[in-house]
Amino acid sequence: MVRPGEGLNIDPASLDAGKVADYAAKAHETSLTGFVAAMIPDTFLSALAQENILQVLVVAILFGIALAAIGERGERVLALLEDLSLAMFKVVAIVMKAAPVGAFGAMAFTIGKYGVESLSNLAVLVATFYLTSLLFVLVVLGSVARLCGFSILRLIAYLKGELLLVLGTSSSESALPALIEKMERAGCPKAVVGLVVPTGYSFNLDGTNIYMTLAALFIAQACNVELTLGQQALLLAVAMLSSKGAAGVTGAGFITLAATLSIVPAVPVAGMALILGVDRFMSECRALTNFVGNAVATLVVARWEGELDEAKLARALAGTADDSLPADLVPAE
Repeated sequence: MVRPGEGLNIDPASLDAGKVADYAAKAHETSLTGFVAAMIPDTFLSALAQENILQVLVVAILFGIALAAIGERGERVLALLEDLSLAMFKVVAIVMKAAPVGAFGAMAFTIGKYGVESLSNLAVLVATFYLTSLLFVLVVLGSVARLCGFSILRLIAYLKGELLLVLGTSSSESALPALIEKMERAGCPKAVVGLVVPTGYSFNLDGTNIYMTLAALFIAQACNVELTLGQQALLLAVAMLSSKGAAGVTGAGFITLAATLSIVPAVPVAGMALILGVDRFMSECRALTNFVGNAVATLVVARWEGELDEAKLARALAGTADDSLPADLVPAE
């Protein structure tokens, strides 16, 4: 309906594919053919040194099963790891306070190199992406939230500090420790938060899926490639699968898009050079949408399990620490 790429009339042969070579080199890590292989780290500790949360999850699950199997000794190790995680989260918090400065520099470089006057079509793409993500959060996630008894707007207000951090760093990873803390404070049990939040960071990437489908359609329109309804459905299905296990660092959606386009040959991979200049702007919206989606998922799963503390949730969303609640937030008996 919007067709932001229409009128560019780009010849795919004229595009400099070298601009996306660094990204495409990593694309095999998130492609469907390499998906299973990407789950297995080279060594037990290498997953912690690589930008791939899926490998960390695999190691963590196996290690957790092993801890549960060895009984009392496992409990002592678990207590030590919990204390260590507090220190690590504090390190992340310190480093991320300086990250917005780097993000600002990257955006300034993009505008300086490509120029504001050349971004008209790209500006429509960015605006379409932001509007689509906003509608997804308010309509889709908002409906899910209402069915589960809470307001999506109150949840966003509750997480406003973390959302500003995500906006400044273009990565939802930066607010992971704070999200875990906020969800526990909102009445979700620690076991549910510890499972849903880290898993969601690899498998519940709403913003990344929206980004990949819109970006692929933009590239097709810009290169005058007409996609049939079947090809669009295939593109959607591949994007939903190839995004799973994508690293949660900023720019990961761009890498995953390269993997997706290589599987759907109708859209030229070289066309990614067209959106390289504004990927930073869309990365922020991707991260924000992913973050809100994971917060909603945590509350929904906690309610499904019957372990959500309604009173704590109501107080958290109302912004109060005592038992006084607005009338519309008093939990039903």
